[in-house]
Amino acid sequence: MWADLSPIGRDRESNGYRRYAWTGADADCRTWFQEQAETRGLTYETDRNGNQWAWLGDPAAGDAVVTGSHLDSVPDGGAFDGPLGVVSSFAALDELRARGAKFTKPLAITNFGDEEGARFGLACVGSRLTAGELTREAAYELRDADGVSLPEAMEAAGYDPSAIGADPERLARVGAFVELHVEQGRALDLSGDPVGIASAIWPHGRWRFDFRGEANHAGTTRLVDRRDPMLSYAETVLAARREAELAGAVATFGKIAVEPNGVNAIPSLVRGWLDSRAADQSTLDTVVTAIEKAAREYADRHGIDLDVVRESFTPVVEFEHALRDELGAVLRERTGREVPVLGTGAGHDAGILSASVPTAMLFVRNPTGVSHSPAEYAAEDDCLAGVRALADVLEGLACR
Repeated sequence: MWADLSPIGRDRESNGYRRYAWTGADADCRTWFQEQAETRGLTYETDRNGNQWAWLGDPAAGDAVVTGSHLDSVPDGGAFDGPLGVVSSFAALDELRARGAKFTKPLAITNFGDEEGARFGLACVGSRLTAGELTREAAYELRDADGVSLPEAMEAAGYDPSAIGADPERLARVGAFVELHVEQGRALDLSGDPVGIASAIWPHGRWRFDFRGEANHAGTTRLVDRRDPMLSYAETVLAARREAELAGAVATFGKIAVEPNGVNAIPSLVRGWLDSRAADQSTLDTVVTAIEKAAREYADRHGIDLDVVRESFTPVVEFEHALRDELGAVLRERTGREVPVLGTGAGHDAGILSASVPTAMLFVRNPTGVSHSPAEYAAEDDCLAGVRALADVLEGLACR
């Protein structure tokens, strides 16, 4: 499975993945998912929001145990973020069938669409729509860098965008959702454990900073006469790092757009996107407020107009303790040792769904901690340990 999926959407120069929502690479990933489902005799369907489902048992029976993740990527992303969870789900089902497991509940494997938000700027679009956290009206307003709207992109890919929206009937079928994911940090590497259980997802959000100045000639405009928004933006980037360090949080300006974007032109607009995350809401509020305060001071100093827009936000997610403890008990019984429980600063579909259904997550060790990069990696032995752990968990939840 890994070998079949690996070439899809891979850029030859960067060696990273560009699997953006509703593009050719995304379509190829979806075809791969459907083929894996049909090869195993599973009932395949796509829901109203374009998420893919592969069912073992009656989808309408209720109290289903669901697992899976996503197949899309960030720009030049790694191979494991998302796909490891989907591949491991199919592999775990194969493992359970090899064990002769008898299912007492329906089991489903999912691929949630547009989890990374690389194309339309909003993460977890598929799961947000399904959970009702993103309205149809708001989804219709989403546009990519070329001005293509989400419904236009879906329609071009052969899907009907008129049906998108909350799907409470589908979520009512789900008794538990367990997502396996490569760890996006080094906690497991430092503890020496191949697999861990998630405790919580840090609150996190994305803010757009629009610095507006005056375009002018780079060679003839005196420094004292300039209204250069790039200066205010650069100072704000440094302020973000400083404030995050002071608070024990993280803050990143990782995307920028410049107009007119000429080598010999002073910019008229610098638009930067801030991603910030912290262990608790109070700390996150403190960091973002301090960054915005600094940005406005820098903008005023240089005669720059500044608008700050919060484009997305996800509050802290505490995974259901009962389900989390159940996963720990199952793995402790199977392995004879305690499995570490750790928090994460990364967002996931499991976090979005947690408000609607009981959710839990398993992490697989990442020896370098690198993620959202072609250097992202997990050893084969650890991946197989993750498959066995997921199979044990699914057996404990769906075969009792």
